[in-house]
Amino acid sequence: MSFNLAAVSEAIADAVPDREALVFRDRRFTFDDVKRRSRRLANYLRSCGVGLHTPRNLLDNAASGQDHVALLLQNGNEYLEGMLGAAKARAASFNVNYRYVADEMRYLLTNAQTRAIIYHARYAPLLDEIMADIPPLSVRIQVADESGNSVPEGAVDYETALAGMTDERPDVDWSSDDLYILYTGGTTGMPKGVLWRQGDILAAALGGRRKSGALIGSLEEYAERAVRNEPRRYLPTPPFMHGTAQWVAFNAWHGGHCVVIQDNVERFNAVELLQVIEREAVSILSLVGNAFGRPFLDALNAAPQPPQSLTTILNSAAAMTPTVKTALIEAVPGLKIVDTFGSSEAGPLAKHVASAGGNTAAAPKTLGESVVLSADMTRLEAPGHSDLGWLATSGAVPLGYLGDAEKTAATFPVIDGVRYAVPGDRARLLTDGEIEFHGRDSSSINTGGEKVFAEEVEQAVGRHVAVADVLVSSRPSERWGEEVVAVVELKPGQAASERDLVEAAGEFIARYKLPKAIKIVEAVKRHDNGKPDYRWAKRVAEGESV
Repeated sequence: MSFNLAAVSEAIADAVPDREALVFRDRRFTFDDVKRRSRRLANYLRSCGVGLHTPRNLLDNAASGQDHVALLLQNGNEYLEGMLGAAKARAASFNVNYRYVADEMRYLLTNAQTRAIIYHARYAPLLDEIMADIPPLSVRIQVADESGNSVPEGAVDYETALAGMTDERPDVDWSSDDLYILYTGGTTGMPKGVLWRQGDILAAALGGRRKSGALIGSLEEYAERAVRNEPRRYLPTPPFMHGTAQWVAFNAWHGGHCVVIQDNVERFNAVELLQVIEREAVSILSLVGNAFGRPFLDALNAAPQPPQSLTTILNSAAAMTPTVKTALIEAVPGLKIVDTFGSSEAGPLAKHVASAGGNTAAAPKTLGESVVLSADMTRLEAPGHSDLGWLATSGAVPLGYLGDAEKTAATFPVIDGVRYAVPGDRARLLTDGEIEFHGRDSSSINTGGEKVFAEEVEQAVGRHVAVADVLVSSRPSERWGEEVVAVVELKPGQAASERDLVEAAGEFIARYKLPKAIKIVEAVKRHDNGKPDYRWAKRVAEGESV
C-alpha cells in the first residue's frame, strides 16, 4: 500500500497533537501547529488557483499534472511548511539552490514550469531581475528575514498570507500519485527535476517502512508508531534545498520525532551547532562528509565535555574518511555513525554503521532491492561477472525526469517487465552475492556534498576572452572530499591570471562551483572525436606530469 505525504502528516498530528515537532531559534511548533499552518498555506495556494490540473493516469512518466511551487529558502520552519502546504494543495514543491546566480536561476525556474514561489526577502532583487523571463510564475510569497527588503508589488508576505486563510482541511482528495519533486544538483547534466510518486518516496526514503523493511500498511499504523515512539530530536545540518536534509526531517516527523534547525543557517558553524545540540538535547545529527565532520570534531575537542544527548551521526551526500569517523566516535562515548549512500533518482542504496571497536572503513551493505545491471543495461548480472556493470534498484523508484523523456528512458530502463533506477554508479556483483562499488561514472564532482557538473564550469571559465579550451576535473581535498580544478589552454599571445579566470566564471555560476585551482597547459587533450579526455584532465588536476 502507498500513501500521501499530506495524509501521513495529518494522521501523525492527530495522534500526537501537543508533541513538539519543530524548533527554530526562539520558535517552537507542535505537530498541531504545523498541521494548521500548512493547511493555511495550502488554502492560500488554492485561493490563487494553484493545485492539480491533470490526473496522473493521463500523463506519461516525464510529465506533471500539478502546479509547481519553488522553495527559494534557507533552512527554517517555512521550508518544511512550504513542502507540506504545497502537498496539501495538491501542488508539487521543488527545491531551489539559493546560491544560484541569475542565469542559473532563470534556467531552473523555467525548466520547472514554476507557477508559485516562496522565497526569503533577501532574494527579492534577484527575482525582480528574472521575473519577466518566467511567464508561468504568478504567485510570489515573501518570507521576512534580516535583509529588511520590503514586499514588492505583486507579492504577499508569508505570515500575512497564512493569517488571512482558514486552517480547515483543504477541500481536495490527496493521492499517492501526487508528486514529490527533487531537483538534482548536476549529476545528470544541467539540473533536472526527478519526479517521484509520493507513495514511492515514502517507501524509498521517508520512513514508510517498518524496522523489518516491510511497508507500513495503514495511516493508523503510522499514527500508532508515532504514539509508541519515545520522541527524539533530529538536527539536519545540510540545507533543505538538498534531498538529504529533507529526508532526515520527514523521517523524523513520520516517526513522531522533533526536527531542530540550527540557529546559523547561512553557513556551517560547528561551535554554534554544538551549542544548539546541548541546548535542545539533540540525539541524532545529520552531517555531510569531512566538510562538516572535521570542523565538528574540532569543536568537540575544544569543548569541556561532549554533548550527553548525542547518540547518532547520520552521514550522507559526501564521504567521511575513516580517520574522521574514528575520531568522532572516540570523542563522544557511545556514538554510532551511519553512512548512507544513495541518490535523488534511487533513494538510499546502501549503508554502513560504525561504532566503538568497529571497522570505520568497511564497505557499505546494499539496501532493499539493489542489483547490478550489465554494462548495456539489457540484463541482470550473475554473481562473479567480469565486466563492470551498473548499480540499480527496483520497486519504489521515480517516474522520471520532468520534461525529458529521453533521459527518463536511459536512467529508468525496463528489463523483463521490471522498471529499474540507474543513478550512475558502476558496480560488480561478487560471487558471494555482495555488491562491490566502483563510484560514479560521470563528470560530476562532489565537493562538500554539493554536486558540480564539469561541463557547466567549463562553459563559465571558457567565457573568458583569453581561454582557448578548458576541461574541468577534481582533486582530493581533506576538507571537501573533492575540489574543482580547471585545466586551461590559453589563446596564443593571451594571458590571464588564476584570479581573472575565477572572477570571470563567478558571473555565471555559483561560488561553490568555482575552481579551487587553475592549471595552465600548452594544449588541452581531447579524443580524436573531439570528446574530452577526462582521465588526462584528472591526472593534471592531481598534479601528475603529463
